[in-house]
Amino acid sequence: LLKAMKKIIVVLALVVACFSFATAQQETEAVKKAESQEITAQQALASPGIEFEATTINYGKIAQRSDPYRVFNFKNPGAEPLVIKHAKGSCGCTVPEWPKEPILPGETGEIKVRYDTNRIGAFKKTVTLTTNAPEERVMLIIEGEVDKKAAEPSGLPAKTGTPFNSGN
Repeated sequence: LLKAMKKIIVVLALVVACFSFATAQQETEAVKKAESQEITAQQALASPGIEFEATTINYGKIAQRSDPYRVFNFKNPGAEPLVIKHAKGSCGCTVPEWPKEPILPGETGEIKVRYDTNRIGAFKKTVTLTTNAPEERVMLIIEGEVDKKAAEPSGLPAKTGTPFNSGN
């Protein structure tokens, strides 16, 4: 009986030791993860950033050949200059213009997007920005519908003589 109790005590001691080791290891991993997240947050604060007023612009229903431009306004909330390395439309009908110079911390800028409003029908296009901010890629969306423009009269009305117009 004494031998059996010693075995039980040894087994329990091993179980407690294993449990303690596992718990300590989980706590160490949790601390490392928290420290890593804190470092990442500090790096994000010490780097450039990009915040848009809106990342989607809806043109609504517009007439064919109407104003093709829309503007996305943004700010650099970071602590370092923001550089937009590249901006690319999802097709040739969507052409972005972006600042080539760095946007200093706290300053604002704009991405001007031109959509080919000669294309009839609904559309949803994207502009992908590549920056030096931690979120490196940003996707902007334009959408809307272009209605066919009504036919214009073929010319001026024929001259007719009236009391105010002699017809000459």
